[in-house]
Amino acid sequence: MPSLIRLDDLGPSDIDLVFALADAYRDGRGPVTAGCAVMFFPPASLRTRVTFERGAALMGLQPVVLPDTTLDKSEALEDVAEYLGAWADVIVARHRDLAVLEGLAAVDTVPVVNAMTDRNHPCEVLSDLWSLRQQSELGSLRFLFVGADGNIAGAWQEAARALQLDLVQCCPAGLRSPGARWTDDLETAIRSADVILTDGPGEHEELLAPYRITSALLDTAPTGARLNPCPPFLRGVEVSADAIAHPAFVGHAFKASLLPVQQAVMAFCLDLG
Repeated sequence: MPSLIRLDDLGPSDIDLVFALADAYRDGRGPVTAGCAVMFFPPASLRTRVTFERGAALMGLQPVVLPDTTLDKSEALEDVAEYLGAWADVIVARHRDLAVLEGLAAVDTVPVVNAMTDRNHPCEVLSDLWSLRQQSELGSLRFLFVGADGNIAGAWQEAARALQLDLVQCCPAGLRSPGARWTDDLETAIRSADVILTDGPGEHEELLAPYRITSALLDTAPTGARLNPCPPFLRGVEVSADAIAHPAFVGHAFKASLLPVQQAVMAFCLDLG
């Protein structure tokens, strides 16, 4: 059974299957199973943890939730995976180090779902893409990611490679993601963007202040453009308060998709499709 560590691991047909499973869960006809999902989450996790735990329970999996620091012990990851394989049907892990998830998945005894690392966040991006797919053909959309290289930027780059998306990153040159199509001209880029994505600036708040998305900028975007900042977002930092009040903002509604999409990811990894 497959793991989901990065979106580069999936082909378009795999993503189509995940989306079809998400459609089924949304409509109340998704596959159910009996089993156990062992999950590792830090205390601050909110949206991702709630939707994975709730989603597992709804599809018949007992969620057993442990702190992410459980994976930081000196025990070899192959031993952790071998032991969990006797009791768990799927592992869902949010951990800062992508190599930890890769180490668990390499044993190939139980599928592993990446619930976020410092390098990427595949399930978050899949849920956004599924939301967009309800409204538009993904291949017809022009995506603009405004922000520095990081886990959200990395996951969108993975998605762009997997699905051949038209994605441009906008930020200062020194903060761009390796290999990304890039511009530092936000005013021009937003005029042709159908989907505007942001992430928190972290340590780069001063450098990224000129790239804040405002209502005035959104007014220059194409008709029907959507603003989808990655939560937790801060009004007055990567987005202005009036941008969140703008009709283009879809953030809260889009995150409802985390529940069916994360159920779909677990079902895909359990070969329930």
